[in-house]
Amino acid sequence: MTQMIGKQSLQFEHAPHILGHASIVGKKEGEGPLGHLFDVVGEDALFGEKTWEAAESYLQKQAGEMAIGKAGLESWQIRYIFSGDLLAQGVATSFGLVDLNIPLFGLYGACSTIGEALSLGAMIVAADYADYVISMASSHFGSAEKEFRFPLQYAGQRPLSACWTVTGCGAFVLGKDGGKVRITGITTGKIVDYGLKDSLNMGACMAPAACDTIYQNFMDFNRQPSDYDRIFTGDLGNVGKTILLELLKEKGFDISSQHTDCGIEIYDAERQDTHNGGSGCGCAAVTLSAYIMRQLEKKAWKRVMLVPTGALLSKVSYNEGNTVPGIAQAVVLESC
Repeated sequence: MTQMIGKQSLQFEHAPHILGHASIVGKKEGEGPLGHLFDVVGEDALFGEKTWEAAESYLQKQAGEMAIGKAGLESWQIRYIFSGDLLAQGVATSFGLVDLNIPLFGLYGACSTIGEALSLGAMIVAADYADYVISMASSHFGSAEKEFRFPLQYAGQRPLSACWTVTGCGAFVLGKDGGKVRITGITTGKIVDYGLKDSLNMGACMAPAACDTIYQNFMDFNRQPSDYDRIFTGDLGNVGKTILLELLKEKGFDISSQHTDCGIEIYDAERQDTHNGGSGCGCAAVTLSAYIMRQLEKKAWKRVMLVPTGALLSKVSYNEGNTVPGIAQAVVLESC
């Protein structure tokens, strides 16, 4: 039985297992600190396709197929896919997954999408609505810059607070048992808006939402930071990390010993000139698959809170002068 805990959380009595997972990234990500851990590293940003958007669709298809294979399953055994990306109307997802011929729930939670996908996938499996599901998310530097900012040909100066959108896709097959890592609980985030409008400082825009979700997880599960071996946010970078730590200290929690950020881990910011770090739907997804899952599988860590973070803006909302609200989804992962 799944139990509602506190205001925003669920605890799974029979926790869904992660049976297979895969990560595929671009050349820049392959040159970063985690490069040797990814399943596939592309030779160029197009992955043999003609456009960045088609390349991102390729990432989704390949990651999904790899995860299914590593789980020892075939595509017809997967009941649902939960997936999303950053592009208008989720075109990377829809074009990328059409050939898998699996029922799809297309998602949009900005860079927090993998947290949303894992949460919904775990709920479906725990409720016996499916034996197997896939949760996944992707992003691509070129397609995201084209969608949200400006043509790369402009060669505009990026401020030090800007993040570098990860080119990559992470996919996870969830089932009832048989894996080395399970999802024991989730805390669903709320939209948090501090009135910030700088789309090139998304770490600051998302940090309040990360604080809100992490704090609520502590409250709902009656836990302290020390109850987690690691607390990973998704896309805050160094700017957002500093803000998050201060906001949580104001609420009485010091997570500095447990916390790191996927956007910090995936790049060598100084050597690779990524400024504030990584972001994008693929950031937390590929870091989870390549790095976090490996630590849990070999029991180096026993319990991790993954908190992918999203900035809820569009080019329309930004050009109309609206703020950039944030959201964060917490997923509790434990080794079996």
